[in-house]
Amino acid sequence: MINFKRWQATTALIMTLGMNATAIAPIFVAPMIASSAAPALAQATRFPDVPSTHWAKDYINALVAQNVLAGFPDGTFRPDAPVTRAQYSSMVQAVYNKTKIRNAINFADVPSSHWAAGSIRTSYEMGFLSGYPGNIFRPEQNIPREQVLVSLANGLNYSSNAPVNQVLNYYVDNGSISNFAQSAVAAATEERMVVNYPTLNRLNPTRNATRAEVAAFLYQAMVSEGRVAAINSPYIANATPIATEYRIPAGTTIPVSYMKDKILLMPDETLPVTFAVRTNITTQDGSVLIPAGSQVKGELRPAGDDATQFVAQELTYPDGSTRPFAATSSPITKTETVRRGTNTGDLLKNAALGTAAAAAIAAVTGDRAIATEELLIGAGAGAVLTLIQNFLGRNSVDLLVVEPETNLNLTLDDDFVAPVQ
Repeated sequence: MINFKRWQATTALIMTLGMNATAIAPIFVAPMIASSAAPALAQATRFPDVPSTHWAKDYINALVAQNVLAGFPDGTFRPDAPVTRAQYSSMVQAVYNKTKIRNAINFADVPSSHWAAGSIRTSYEMGFLSGYPGNIFRPEQNIPREQVLVSLANGLNYSSNAPVNQVLNYYVDNGSISNFAQSAVAAATEERMVVNYPTLNRLNPTRNATRAEVAAFLYQAMVSEGRVAAINSPYIANATPIATEYRIPAGTTIPVSYMKDKILLMPDETLPVTFAVRTNITTQDGSVLIPAGSQVKGELRPAGDDATQFVAQELTYPDGSTRPFAATSSPITKTETVRRGTNTGDLLKNAALGTAAAAAIAAVTGDRAIATEELLIGAGAGAVLTLIQNFLGRNSVDLLVVEPETNLNLTLDDDFVAPVQ
């Protein structure tokens, strides 16, 4: 098999984040005034309302163990409870200690006595949260899922690599994503920060985020930074499909062969020819991209003085499907001289002839049966009989010889996008 070292997928490949599990220093939640809005600190990582089968159990336990999140005085975690913007600011402050990118402002609805005033101020300075027109923050408003993702993508300065619409098309409810959130949600999706339970491709962007969902988003944001080990969850949104097509890079060699031992042609002839791929072309892991036996259609064309070159135009797979295929052979300069008296039986044994070459051989040797008995490429027997007069009187003629087994290694001129077979 022929393996090439460089290959790249056309529609983006599935990417996995590999990293070693690393311990991070405990992050302590800033003391909060006890109220129904602020959960009490708790170090336990087992809650009666977070069973072992809960989809977010690992996220919750990890963040509680790091003191990013906390349970309530009654020992519960309340994973389905909504999260207010004030509570979310406290979580952000517990996770991040970044250099501020802007000066704080005094929100009219966040007095200095508010239990989350400090975390709101810090989250704003770091770029994770912003207010609403009129210098208001709405600290007691429940935060929607799309706002959490916008917060994290903006605070971490993420942007999408693929077109935003292309990424968001992954979600069946992408039409519900607010205009202001679209770019950030696309970036968060590419960074594998979006966790959707129970339907992987349903974002529910405007629904209030639950405590379990915020835990998952925050943890995945830390994974994206390489701060924590990835958690194996089937609910991490991934807009990049498993690759079904791969890009074979320009410069890759494709060995081909021909059904006959050789092709004879005149240097100025252009001949349509079809070659067969000799061996499977595969990825490094053995996936077949171009099966042996696939047909490469193209032309033998003049390549300067006394040379010919195969120029490929189309690849036909064994199942009959076709794709454009740009590849060329090196110039072929090997010649064979045909003289008067040459035994045409030996010369032409298992050979294919170009129309002009057949006419030249017939004229020099006097064997007019060549026009009807040998395999011709190009215009056919009628053209041979017409062309013979152009070569009458010659005692010899030099023909180019294409020996596919030794000469026809094609080099891709452009990248070739191939489906996995």
